[in-house]
Amino acid sequence: MSFPNHRPRRLRTTPAMRRLTAENRLAPAELILPAFIREGLAEPRPIASMPGVVQHTTETLRRAAAEAVELGVGGIMLFGIPEVRDAEGTASLDPDGVLNKAIRDVRAEVGDDLVIMSDVCLDEFTDHGHCGVLDSDGYVDNDATLEIYAKMAVAQADAGAHVLGPSGMMDGQIGVIRQALEDAGHVNTAVVAYAAKYASAFYGPFREAVDSQLKGDRRTYQMDAANRREAIQEVELDLAEGADMVMVKPAMSYLDILRDVAEMSPVPVAAYQISGEYAMIEAAAANGWIDRRAAITESVLGIRRAGANMVLTYWASELAGWLKESR
Repeated sequence: MSFPNHRPRRLRTTPAMRRLTAENRLAPAELILPAFIREGLAEPRPIASMPGVVQHTTETLRRAAAEAVELGVGGIMLFGIPEVRDAEGTASLDPDGVLNKAIRDVRAEVGDDLVIMSDVCLDEFTDHGHCGVLDSDGYVDNDATLEIYAKMAVAQADAGAHVLGPSGMMDGQIGVIRQALEDAGHVNTAVVAYAAKYASAFYGPFREAVDSQLKGDRRTYQMDAANRREAIQEVELDLAEGADMVMVKPAMSYLDILRDVAEMSPVPVAAYQISGEYAMIEAAAANGWIDRRAAITESVLGIRRAGANMVLTYWASELAGWLKESR
């Protein structure tokens, strides 16, 4: 019952045969485009460590969202960078602040044709760069932070976000946000929980993207890279608190975690292909060391194969264009 009866290469003989027998496929609707908008810009500002990615103005962000719709991209995740920061990130609650205004602008541009997601976190808004407020010892105060997250969530839902993405890894954040949304009448606003978000070395370029003020690290609230079982506990807690979707972040070095979560989750699973993953491929391609298009496609396909129903990737629109070309 072995060779020559079994020749697996028979199913690899031609491009058409490989397409027919592929176990996993990519589609634009599974992709989510992370996008940054910075208050006060007259022109989009390139992010040096992420070639091809910019801090948007209002107009360029609206165009990026419209392009995503045309390409069939599934969603856009918005991050805002304010001109003024303080210890409690109060600009995050301003209805006319950079992120809430961006949500309204994108919603006005694309309506319900694109799932508009927004980041519920304080790191972009605080002058110390942490994802929550600090106590007198400089430790992130979990419960005081939750009070602000609840207000942020309602403000973003008021602005028109379809999905909120609490990314701060505070204990209890999903339950508090879900209750705040229900109390405010936003019963149809979904929550994607950054359920298993690890303290990773690969976030470096993102710090430039959001002009992070962080000193030190976030290891007292983001997960330890050594831990696997803990991720399931985090996911189970977020599901119990009402998460509509769950996320693993980063993707590349955590595909085992993604597989574990995908096998147990009753809700859709997202994975975030983060800035460092993007930067490494772009740098290697720029040096001629790898085929850029093939590497991008393979990297996202690997995340889907590991179990992600949707992938946040800075290549979302570009990859969607390639997928449309190849149909």
